[in-house]
Amino acid sequence: MPGECDDTAFPRLFGRTGPPPLATPTASAPTELTTSPWPWACLCFNRGVTPLSSIAANIARVRERIATAAHAAARSPLDITLMAVTKTFPAQAIREAYAAGICLFGENYVQEFDEKSESMGSAALVGPDAAIHMIGHLQSNKAGKAVELLDGVDSVDSLKLAKRLDAAAATLADPSSPSKLPLPVLIEVNVGGEAAKSGLAPDSPELEALLLAAPALTHLHICGLMTIPPWDDDPEASRPYFRRARTLLDTIAARHLPGISMYVLSMGMSGDMEVAIAEGSTCVRVGTAIFGKRKLAPAQGGASTENTP
Repeated sequence: MPGECDDTAFPRLFGRTGPPPLATPTASAPTELTTSPWPWACLCFNRGVTPLSSIAANIARVRERIATAAHAAARSPLDITLMAVTKTFPAQAIREAYAAGICLFGENYVQEFDEKSESMGSAALVGPDAAIHMIGHLQSNKAGKAVELLDGVDSVDSLKLAKRLDAAAATLADPSSPSKLPLPVLIEVNVGGEAAKSGLAPDSPELEALLLAAPALTHLHICGLMTIPPWDDDPEASRPYFRRARTLLDTIAARHLPGISMYVLSMGMSGDMEVAIAEGSTCVRVGTAIFGKRKLAPAQGGASTENTP
């Protein structure tokens, strides 16, 4: 029904079984799960917004692009989650996107998101069937606030930050709910080797140390990778970087490391989502194509996770 979420779509929507094979992609089939580390991941439809707002219309167009790209890659559109990137956009924009069916949002700055939440007073920004993740560079001294406010962190770029998040999640854990799931996180990898961007180098000792430390991070669930390729006007220029991230994800997954899951590959934005989907992305982060060109980001530090202005 419109306005409701289909929780059974979770395995496909968030790529629970991983992206399709790199060399010979095939349409994926639903996989039965006993647990869902991303409980808010669901198939959402328009929640009764009539007529369509400009944001809702833009979301519909983005979904069409995702579907076209998925079919071209012999994949199901349900294998790709659409994350709405709301950096610098007001709380009302988040509300409109949620009303139009978005279940997953990405924020870049803890302080900015805190201000948006406070602007709503006692009202919630989104319902319990949606989630908001940190996707910008997160300073370790803000880990506690991030865990308090947000539902996941997709930009873990150091073992130090992972330990801070784990400690914060342990502090906020509810002893009366032992079944409560750990905080979902993604490791950010810098596939382009750009000094100005956050992320761990794919062949770095730091990445290896983080992977091996996972069993001790009992309040985190490392679900996959996030990456941002070097900016280029030509979407095809991103392809080798996306492919490198996909290869890295497959390599890590093949090691069957304890405490590590590799079924989320977050890559692709407004300008290059089709290429990302062709290379195996399970989550595209889209801001400009949904909300329009953004204002200058607040001076709170951290690199943009949507290169398109």
